[in-house]
Amino acid sequence: MTSPFDPRERFSLSRRSLLRGAAAGAALPLASRLLPTPAFAAQKYAGESINLLIIQPHALTGKKIAEDFEAATGAKVNVTAAPYDQVGVKATLDHQSGANEFDVVDYYYAYKGQLAEDGVIRDVTDWIERDKAEIEPDDLIPTIYDTYTLHKGRRYGLPYDGDSHLLFYNRELFDRYGLKPPATWDEYTDNARAITEAESKNGIYGAAILGAKIPIILISTFANRLTGFGGQFVNADGSSALDSDAAVGALESLVKSAPYALPTPLETAFDQGLPAFLGGKAAQIEFWTDLGGYAQDPKGSQIVDKWGVARIPLGGANKTPRLAFNAGFAFGVTGGSKKPEIAWELIKFATGRTYHGELASLTGSGIDPFRQSSLNSPEFKAFQPQVQPLLADGALEHSLALPTTANAPKLESALIDELALALAGSKSPEAAIKDAHEAWTQIIEG
Repeated sequence: MTSPFDPRERFSLSRRSLLRGAAAGAALPLASRLLPTPAFAAQKYAGESINLLIIQPHALTGKKIAEDFEAATGAKVNVTAAPYDQVGVKATLDHQSGANEFDVVDYYYAYKGQLAEDGVIRDVTDWIERDKAEIEPDDLIPTIYDTYTLHKGRRYGLPYDGDSHLLFYNRELFDRYGLKPPATWDEYTDNARAITEAESKNGIYGAAILGAKIPIILISTFANRLTGFGGQFVNADGSSALDSDAAVGALESLVKSAPYALPTPLETAFDQGLPAFLGGKAAQIEFWTDLGGYAQDPKGSQIVDKWGVARIPLGGANKTPRLAFNAGFAFGVTGGSKKPEIAWELIKFATGRTYHGELASLTGSGIDPFRQSSLNSPEFKAFQPQVQPLLADGALEHSLALPTTANAPKLESALIDELALALAGSKSPEAAIKDAHEAWTQIIEG
């Protein structure tokens, strides 16, 4: 079967590998201080081995999981890291070929429906019920838990990395020009214009807009504006919700701010946007919440104590702030695993309350909270004092999610084509949204 994953998604440089490079020396310690969640009998799986397929941004924590799980159980974990946008392809080919090399896969939540229906990841609903005393599902943030793992009433994994954007800004540049953190997308554009017009001759711009034609980048940037304008991707009945004033307003806002961003948004991905912001060359950037830890790390940041963070701005008549699930990953047992029981034990170990809490508060892990306990822990509050309050007041409970049905990769491909045309000036935002809605309707109705 032909893979539905768009080959244009092949983008191997991850945000977290880039951040680790920028913050050299701040890597996660190899000597573990993490406590295993399950109460394993000593060396219960001595002599056994399993294979973990993980996204490149999680390679460092994958290594730690392997070391800690082997220390706790005796089982060796062989870790294979792949670009985040290729893990689904690799897992699918492994399953379809019958090789069944991998036992656990680190999957992107938007593709869970397709992976589940293709048998690439296993239904673990009954195991969750059986092991709920260990898993503590009531501690999982409900919207993350459902968005990442629930498909047609059954569950196919456990969350591993909660991902949402906030708006980070350069306080020094804002103070220089008497600006305030933007509450609306119009204010964001005004801020970008003021700084770019005054500072572009010095190589400083009012924003870094991640607009590269890669779904996890450009669609996340659009999602931030769509949620700001109060829009949705799909309606309750699963039909396209892109035929809305909110969707048009969101894309118009993006196009309006593009001239005042780091040149050029369509060519700006992680490896352009992040160094610009950490180097003081971009005044605003929408980014994952773990950026706060790195912006404050003098090993890789030139803006220590010079940055701030705010909620995603509002737009139009919308008065209700809301985040979007920008990326987000879960661990699933592969459908062809030869050792599913050990694979499941590894997943419980890596996503458990204690282990996750420590990872979420450790520089270099790149793991964002998906448990209430870790989000509200004293350790995380101390680790991310500016970020934590913006996540802990219910923001994650109402986040905008991308479609997760089996046709989600096709929907992403159709949408990104139209967003890129509008951002390039080849099509008006209104026409691009109209064409995206029509394409989605055809895909959804099949």
